[in-house]
Amino acid sequence: MSDFIPTIGITMGDPAGIGPEVVVKALADPDIRRLAKFVIFGFNELLAYAADLAEIDPFWWRDHHERLRPYDHDVVVLDYDEYAFMGNETKGPSKPGGQASAQFVFDALRAATDKKIDAMVTGPICKESWKLAGFHRWPGHTEMLAEKTGVKRYAMMFAAAPPAGPTPGTGPMPHKGLRVVLCTIHEPLLELRHSFYIGRVFDPIDLAHQALREWFGIEKPRIAVCGLNPHAGENGQFGDEEQRIITPAINMARSHGMDVQGPFSADTIFYKAAQGTFDIVVAMYHDQGLIPVKLLDFHNSVNLTLGLPIVRTSVDHGTAFDIVGRNKANPGSMKAAIRMACQIATDVRQRRIKNSTQ
Repeated sequence: MSDFIPTIGITMGDPAGIGPEVVVKALADPDIRRLAKFVIFGFNELLAYAADLAEIDPFWWRDHHERLRPYDHDVVVLDYDEYAFMGNETKGPSKPGGQASAQFVFDALRAATDKKIDAMVTGPICKESWKLAGFHRWPGHTEMLAEKTGVKRYAMMFAAAPPAGPTPGTGPMPHKGLRVVLCTIHEPLLELRHSFYIGRVFDPIDLAHQALREWFGIEKPRIAVCGLNPHAGENGQFGDEEQRIITPAINMARSHGMDVQGPFSADTIFYKAAQGTFDIVVAMYHDQGLIPVKLLDFHNSVNLTLGLPIVRTSVDHGTAFDIVGRNKANPGSMKAAIRMACQIATDVRQRRIKNSTQ
């Protein structure tokens, strides 16, 4: 089992964004390349351009994306040279960028479903580019992957790693890491109350409990749940969603044997979780959960999709069109996403082998 080397598929993201740069910089690290074999779904020309700007010698082998197969090479670029993309002349959102970046994901997902890759890591896309390309019904990767795989229950999880070094957590903002799962994702805040029900809170709790056990080896996960309103509603004084929806969801999870506490006021619970009191926090909406994650670990946090039949991790940042072509993109989040994909893919395989021999 220890000799297993996973194959990780990486989608380049929007070709007009920093995806090519962070992919090249991440995989140029020998420590990253030792973790797995890699296939990149993207444009060879843009990856080569990014490598040239960063003064990195190309380290990959090129093949056409329709010929994906097992390779002896450590890194292979699956090139989409038939796509008409203007390269560095295209700035910002575009229909061609949306078409290309979506196709990278479609093909990587198919490869993961067909077991040709063990996990997929997605680079940053531009949601406006996807809309220009006609993909209106998907606000982002998560919703598209859920629809394509046919799952009804899914959730977006984010992980901020503890600081590196001999004594983690002793920097200016000491912490032991933070994991957050979201009840709602890309939804206008003022519309939230119209689609907020017990299942939307219970499902992320349940999915997080399962992921922490199966992917992170935490036998008895400690789960904290945020309130929606200030002071978690303070017994109905500032809203009753905690009493009507969140507390019943917590009780339901407890009845299934999960260690769940809350609802807690969001202005204190993330600090406690980052100090190690809880293994994950269930946040009610996007920014409630993402602000503390990015504050603690902006350059190295990871996005995961829970509930899928495949392993998918992603960078926790956007396309950063404003710094494209300037060799300023930080590859930390891409490196972290790759490490986590490799770790989970390996653990999943080992668990399957163990279960099959019992």
